[in-house]
Amino acid sequence: MNEVLGILSAMLSIGTPLMIAASGETVLERAGVLNIGLEGVMLCSAFFAFLTDSATHSPWLGLAAGVVSAVLLMAVSSAFVIKFACDQVVTGTAVNLLSLGITGSLFAFAFGKTGKLVAVESVPKNEAFLSLNPLMLLAAAAPLFAWILLTKTRWGLAARGCGESPESVSALGFSVIKTRLQASGFAAVCAGIAGSYLTIAQTNSFAPNMTAGIGFVVLAAVTFGRWSIAGTVFASLLIALGYGAQFWLKAKQTAIPYQLFDALPYLSALIALICAGRSSSAPASLARPFSPK
Repeated sequence: MNEVLGILSAMLSIGTPLMIAASGETVLERAGVLNIGLEGVMLCSAFFAFLTDSATHSPWLGLAAGVVSAVLLMAVSSAFVIKFACDQVVTGTAVNLLSLGITGSLFAFAFGKTGKLVAVESVPKNEAFLSLNPLMLLAAAAPLFAWILLTKTRWGLAARGCGESPESVSALGFSVIKTRLQASGFAAVCAGIAGSYLTIAQTNSFAPNMTAGIGFVVLAAVTFGRWSIAGTVFASLLIALGYGAQFWLKAKQTAIPYQLFDALPYLSALIALICAGRSSSAPASLARPFSPK
């Protein structure tokens, strides 16, 4: 029973940032923008949430700082991608490399290169039951809000149109650029919360490159979910289960090399992509720049 609870606790812990970030990414991709830089945005928000929490001893101020940093970074990258029609893959890769370099350098400058663990204040947790915390509620609220936004609002109809046929949306009088920028803002807030969660709720610390591919795992979850909120939630939970199983198997201290267990979550994401395969229904204009005439 304790082992089951341990797996469930780990699943909830890692599933929270996955589901929050995936909710924002699904909305953004349905609007036609592929955010390859999600990994860098989450890493940036994780660092500034950690830095602010360390300075103020307030995880909530840390969360606010993490979200603001994510919004600012996404605002810059979105200007290049959406407004100036730059290549989305190249721009996203640049964001990832920039975030990796800046956060690593600032961390070494502020805390040295000794490798000493720097602990910060954590959001309140219920240690008696699965280490639940208030931010986990957002893991349920974010997908629901994203679903309502996409399927039950006039804006959502326009956003989905931007991902399928932006020329038609523009002909109807909607601003494709404005709609995509608004979708980017929502995705930035979600990524900021998800990244901040890693430092103020999950680890209570920071390490260079601590996201370790989570942003790319989120992209895989959106693809496996076929760009639907329900499918993305299912994929996120499946991958989170892989993380939970990883921790349980490593705790069993078997003769199998632990590196194989470390690869389990990424193997889950790879299997998800393979299963999606050719049957995935990507938005027709995903990653295609739009230039208003």
